[in-house]
Amino acid sequence: MAVLRGRIRRGQGDAGRGDPLDAAQERRVRAVLALGGVPQADLPDGVQQVRLRLLERTASGREAPRDVSAWAAVVASNLAMDWHRARRRQDRLGERLAALRQAEHPSGEETSVLSLAVAQGLDKLPDIQRQVVVLRFFADLPVRGIAEELGIPEGTVKSRLHTAVRALRARLHEDEVV
Repeated sequence: MAVLRGRIRRGQGDAGRGDPLDAAQERRVRAVLALGGVPQADLPDGVQQVRLRLLERTASGREAPRDVSAWAAVVASNLAMDWHRARRRQDRLGERLAALRQAEHPSGEETSVLSLAVAQGLDKLPDIQRQVVVLRFFADLPVRGIAEELGIPEGTVKSRLHTAVRALRARLHEDEVV
């Protein structure tokens, strides 16, 4: 029993579950993420990212941090900043796409309805599918360029595009837009 208490005190996690973070450390990570502006829905993913980074650190042969709680808080803070950067990138991309749409297409009732339906359909897609659709059809990148930028195989890009386009098409038919 004394050994378990010592492991937890030293910050080696909840030995009963094999979890690198104990309950108090997890609460602290959640608090840092929330105070950093990460939405409630994304907090579990943030906690998992901190766990993953701790496990990767240990697996790579580096010694565990002296104070896991402090280390986890710093990692959580960095994750919150990364979340905001990604959000800003996504917002800027949306603004650029909106500007392109306005410049290329005359405004008409049909065009507006279709644009709105496509935008809503894009919002419903999973992030990884939305990303490849936007890069392919709005940023006009070739499949090879998308694969290189995202660091994934071309086949994966093609598969995600196929699935996303099929889902968008079904949604447009369902909403009787097309």
